[in-house]
Amino acid sequence: MSNRPDGRALDELRPLKITRGYMSNAEGSALIEMGETRVICTASVEKRVPHFLMGKGTGWLTAEYAMLPRSTHSRTQRETRGAKGRTQEIQRLIGRSLRAVVNLDKLGVHTLWIDCDVLQADGGTRTASISGAYIAVVDALAYMRKRKMIEDDLILDSIAAVSVGIINNEPRLDLCYAEDSAAEVDMNIVMTGSNRFIELQGTAEGNPFDQEEMDAMMVLGKQGIAQIKAAQETALAS
Repeated sequence: MSNRPDGRALDELRPLKITRGYMSNAEGSALIEMGETRVICTASVEKRVPHFLMGKGTGWLTAEYAMLPRSTHSRTQRETRGAKGRTQEIQRLIGRSLRAVVNLDKLGVHTLWIDCDVLQADGGTRTASISGAYIAVVDALAYMRKRKMIEDDLILDSIAAVSVGIINNEPRLDLCYAEDSAAEVDMNIVMTGSNRFIELQGTAEGNPFDQEEMDAMMVLGKQGIAQIKAAQETALAS
């Protein structure tokens, strides 16, 4: 029996489920569930681009992220006066990550709005948002092709993300909240389906980590992302 709160092996993902087309009104959507973390991801198509791209003939993708007030154990206040620092950081990460796998040059004068809304949070909400939003983006672009809004498949590669960390000197995959809050090292890994890195966010919350520990976390991260990629493929084939 492992020392993890939910009894998982150190290299085991939480139970993962992706429900494609979860929101009937969105051009693309998915509900992603990783353990007790649940996030609705939608992709909406808008026929305009930000001011800085006007006249350049290219499109844009941007993301917003929010947590419902009772997605956590105590009520989280709504950010009605604008996104706070953590929220801004997460939505920028989601947008950057997805832009890396979409050919925006061929999107035309369109913006893809990605909305990631956390229904329930138990760690890994930003990584779950990226993995779920990929499904929504694929379907939104398929929607556009079907209606002759774009000509080609603009997906350059798949994308998935997962958290890893070190707790009690043990590298662990896919941290739940209890682990995340106690981690000596916390890292988020974002990768493409061709095993290229988009982003690494790693911080020593306690003791600094060495190369051996870094390598162990990378092995776990790649393993977890491969499993998430397989779940994405299954969802897209349904």
